[in-house]
Amino acid sequence: MTPSDVYTEANPVMLTGFRDVAPAHFVLKIKSFSLFEKNNMEKYESGEFEAGGYKWKLILYPNGDKRRNGEDYVSIYLAASGTSPFQLGGEIHATVRFSVYDQIRDRYFIEQGRVARFHELKTEWGVPRYMLLKTFTDPSNGYLVDDTCVFGGEVFVIKSSGVGECLTLKESALYTHEWKISRLSSLGNESFSDVFTVGDHKWKVLLYPRGDGANRGQSLSIFLVLVDADKLASVQKVNTRFTFRLKDRNNVVHRQAACTVWLSSSITSWGWSAFAPLKTVQECLKDDSCVIEAQVTVLSTVSKLP
Repeated sequence: MTPSDVYTEANPVMLTGFRDVAPAHFVLKIKSFSLFEKNNMEKYESGEFEAGGYKWKLILYPNGDKRRNGEDYVSIYLAASGTSPFQLGGEIHATVRFSVYDQIRDRYFIEQGRVARFHELKTEWGVPRYMLLKTFTDPSNGYLVDDTCVFGGEVFVIKSSGVGECLTLKESALYTHEWKISRLSSLGNESFSDVFTVGDHKWKVLLYPRGDGANRGQSLSIFLVLVDADKLASVQKVNTRFTFRLKDRNNVVHRQAACTVWLSSSITSWGWSAFAPLKTVQECLKDDSCVIEAQVTVLSTVSKLP
């Protein structure tokens, strides 16, 4: 493993500071720290601890990791333990936080890195220049007291919940559908136009000639219906812009309304309960015939992120 496999200038420690709370995942207490050098011990690798569902080890170079330009510093690393997380190209993404205990002031000095990526070729992440040895060994700083020190490690694994969506913008042509009605008064309480296709979806116009609900007997009600809404998954949505026009047989527009709306399996239609007062409709349509014009375009769709 080369130095760049673990740490580069593009992978710096992003946060430093102090806190009172002890490390959440692992604490390494060392007695007789000075004997590392006397006993010619280059590094110490801790036992395993678990965090985020994975096994880890803390690796300490008490007199610096010289292979990675850590001379005159304490060097510290986190290593993923075992190979099972990396089978079939697996990866672990985690935020790593190292700490050392200030025994005089009863607080922890912490350094936190950006999100690190662990995989088969990069099983360690750490800081070759974690703390100057001069600073660490200065008794007034409280990190090494009576030749004893305490290091800590925290690992916050980032796991995808699998929740997400994909927004697809559409370049759908504006489609115009004309519904010619020879005798409006002869229609039932609820009438549908023929089905038409826009933006890979099927649509129809729903008309209440004498009004729906509270508008019954007062207004003509009209709605755009997404016919295949029942085939959409719960996260799927269709964004449509549409315009309705009420025209007489001479193609004169007497009423018009437009809107943009998201339709889905739970919201299958949209329109106007009070599109036009019935009195106005009767006055404008002298021969009881009319044309309902629907202009529809699909702007975008939303689906579950694969």
